[in-house]
Amino acid sequence: MNVLKRVILIALVISITAVCGACRQSVPPASQPPAASVPEAPTDPTENTEPTATVPVTEPEPESVSILDFLRIAVQPVGQTMYVWGGGWNEADTGAGAEAVTLGVSPRWAEFAAKQDSSYSYENTKYQIHDGLDCSGYVGWAVYNTLETENGQAGYVYQSTKMSKQLADRGLGTFIAADEVQQWLPGDIMSMKGHVWIVVGMCEDGSVLLLHASPPGVIFSGTLLPDGSNSQASELARQIMREHYPGWYARYPRCARSHAFLTASSAMRWSADVLSDEEGLRHMTAQEVVQVILETNDDSKPRPNPDVVFSASLSLCHSCQFPRAVFGCFAQKNKCPSAILSNFTF
Repeated sequence: MNVLKRVILIALVISITAVCGACRQSVPPASQPPAASVPEAPTDPTENTEPTATVPVTEPEPESVSILDFLRIAVQPVGQTMYVWGGGWNEADTGAGAEAVTLGVSPRWAEFAAKQDSSYSYENTKYQIHDGLDCSGYVGWAVYNTLETENGQAGYVYQSTKMSKQLADRGLGTFIAADEVQQWLPGDIMSMKGHVWIVVGMCEDGSVLLLHASPPGVIFSGTLLPDGSNSQASELARQIMREHYPGWYARYPRCARSHAFLTASSAMRWSADVLSDEEGLRHMTAQEVVQVILETNDDSKPRPNPDVVFSASLSLCHSCQFPRAVFGCFAQKNKCPSAILSNFTF
């Protein structure tokens, strides 16, 4: 009996298992809802599918301006511009006039100068302001043409006696009182009672070559020695005017100026972040500076290396007193010879 019960129970289990298996096969498996289809965007064959690199936008750096630029600009009116009281000032005589805030040399200056002879006197041309320049009008014009790139900006013409101080107050450089001036470096703007002038450089005897507008006109001049005798600077000024401006020199040969120019003048010395001295002019004598500022653009003529300037003269460097007679004076990016001698190969 027990055996029969076991057989019936096993048969029942087998039947139930078979029915459940059939049920599982008849029910479809659960599935996720189909994802919504996204239509593909049409492809533009000209479109760049590569990621685009971002190029940083940088402002162009302003062009560097140097003391050499200033002196080369200051030379432009020399020998072709008469001294005219009020020249470079405005009609109201309160500041810079049209010519002093205009880039370039006014053609009217040379036209007026060509009509004059050795009898010219500025007393007869006072306030013909468009025909020439006076001392402060000249210096203001030179500063404007060095620093500005457009016409009609604020000018730099001031009363000559105070001009060095006022230019320094505008942030162009350092003011040095007359009794504190011990060196006269290229580009220095010097003010004395009734006059203002520009230093070109010092000569070995301590005299100074300068540029200024002084009757009869815009010229190179040289200071005399303390005893009033001729100096290297006065001789150099005569040589420059005679060789480079012979027509002017034939009519107006006077080039010497009093030694008082040195003892009575305050200075405005350019700040390095306004005018650089990358050519090393402040390490050169007046003779060397003249060679650089008056050099031609003729490619056939050897041009001095702006990094290294050599002089075989029997003198000492004004900046470091290094013996030129032995090694020469090497002015490399404002460095004195003693700073670079170890790097120089003989």
